[in-house]
Amino acid sequence: MLKLYGGARSRASIVQWYLEELAVPYEFVMLDMQAGEHRQPDFLAINPIGKVPAIADGDLQLWESGAILLYLADKYGKSTLSPEEHAILAQWVLFANATLGPGIFLEANRERETPRLLTPLNDIFERQPFLLGDEFTVADVAVGSILAYIPIMLKLDLSAYPSVLKYIKQVSERPAFQKSIGGRA
Repeated sequence: MLKLYGGARSRASIVQWYLEELAVPYEFVMLDMQAGEHRQPDFLAINPIGKVPAIADGDLQLWESGAILLYLADKYGKSTLSPEEHAILAQWVLFANATLGPGIFLEANRERETPRLLTPLNDIFERQPFLLGDEFTVADVAVGSILAYIPIMLKLDLSAYPSVLKYIKQVSERPAFQKSIGGRA
């Protein structure tokens, strides 16, 4: 059975959300980060960087939430993607981790980056319910998780982005979200 390693209030909940969406059986291994369990040899054998999330799926040991999400989409997702479609999914997952998260959650960037990032997202969500159209994908897990953390952690006024607010509400109400991120909020 796939093992997901995480800590309290960690990005592991994003991976957990997607595992719930895919209905993939998994064991959640909660590491006590305060006690340094992520720095012990057993876990460092899975992720030598000593960070969560990480997974062990058979012989595969993988870390970095974006890489894990893309792997899960490839292995357990129900659709077969062309290289172009796969690249677009990867683009959004990488955008969430490398651009959206730091743009919103690093205070030094927030004032400048929030309108630059949320305005185009608002435009997308005015036209369609999900990032890639009518279908919920791993891209929505990656981007939706970052957006859903804004009202939970930052309490920013997002009223200038009504379609982003609608999107956050929509993804936050998904049962798999409620079993993972929503249960920890």
